[in-house]
Amino acid sequence: MEKQKVVLAYSGGLDTSVILTWLKNTYDYDVVAVCVNVGQQDNFIAVEKKALATGACKAYILDVREEFITDFIYPTLKAGAVYEDDYLLGTSFARPLIAKKLVEIAEKEGAVAIAHGATGKGNDQVRFEVTIKALNPFIKVIAPWRIWDLKSREDCIDYATANNIPIPVTKKDIYSRDQNIWHLSHEGGNLENPWNEHDQNIYMMSVSPEKAPDKPEYVEIDFDKGIPTAVNSKKYSPIELLTLLNTIAGAHGVGVLDLVENRLVGMKSRGVYETPGGTVLFQAHKSLEKLVLDRSTMSFKKTISEKYAQLVYDGLWFTPLKEALDQFVDSTQQYVTGKVKLKLYKGTCTSVATASPNSLYSEEFVTFGADDVYNQKDAEGFIQLFSLPVTIRSLMNHKKNIKEREIL
Repeated sequence: MEKQKVVLAYSGGLDTSVILTWLKNTYDYDVVAVCVNVGQQDNFIAVEKKALATGACKAYILDVREEFITDFIYPTLKAGAVYEDDYLLGTSFARPLIAKKLVEIAEKEGAVAIAHGATGKGNDQVRFEVTIKALNPFIKVIAPWRIWDLKSREDCIDYATANNIPIPVTKKDIYSRDQNIWHLSHEGGNLENPWNEHDQNIYMMSVSPEKAPDKPEYVEIDFDKGIPTAVNSKKYSPIELLTLLNTIAGAHGVGVLDLVENRLVGMKSRGVYETPGGTVLFQAHKSLEKLVLDRSTMSFKKTISEKYAQLVYDGLWFTPLKEALDQFVDSTQQYVTGKVKLKLYKGTCTSVATASPNSLYSEEFVTFGADDVYNQKDAEGFIQLFSLPVTIRSLMNHKKNIKEREIL
């Protein structure tokens, strides 16, 4: 009789390497390993061979980098979504895509369950499982970290050693990392004490500002309706464009962030994030919006951006509210076409020039020189009406004070 199948979100790293063997030792399932390439720097041929050698009945390697950029990164970029004012959501918006692919493979293979390596303390368990339930609520979820006897990454290393599982980490290099084409995160190890300054030697996509060039570099980004299309006036595919910006910005130490964030599950966590190209794109996009969007739209969009970031962080990608917010964001992006010049220097990314055919900036109106379009006398009536509420309040208080003095 053919065994039932479980689809495992597989990376070949410590956790999923152990989980693959643990699933075979614990359940009577055939394990289908699925490695989703969202831009992590892995040897995917080796990952596939390792999965099969470790006991997977089948292994899939799915290259979804372009889909990741166009369908997940770009909508978040257009929304200007930044979690808690700092985090550019690198892990957050990769998880719904990975979960989507796991569901697709599970349906293709007729699998009864999907297993993942997210811990019971983290956000990813929510992001994976909410997406799975949104796309196919009939598939069972197995989360080993919530049910097995292993309590730490050190325990996983011991389990791997006992079961002859090759792993890429040691007890000295204990960091938990997540990488894709947008970012690289580092968690665990000495970062768990927020008083410890992080070791700059952990960087993989960037250099420290101290080691960055002493001369600034300028880079120009072209946008078409909120979507980046060119770097220094040369058009690139989405993968080429982000890869190039990662290289340029990383060389100047741009996009490194050490932060403490509020996890969805209720605790605070600390991580070091490297997002070089993404930092450049967010800064450029924000600068261009300031040139082309009116004040009221920008103000309301800021509210939308905060809510959008919360939804993405919480794993609520495939939800009606997210779809509705996308409609608003896309309507604002019809005007976000133009060019931005940025200066990269020792960890900083500064917008220095913007241009757009949809610019609302009028030198004719704002000039300090003589002009024929603005009557400064008009400001007097505007101020009178704008200040009317505070003027009336002040007059009423004045009358009240006079009466009180008369009584005394």
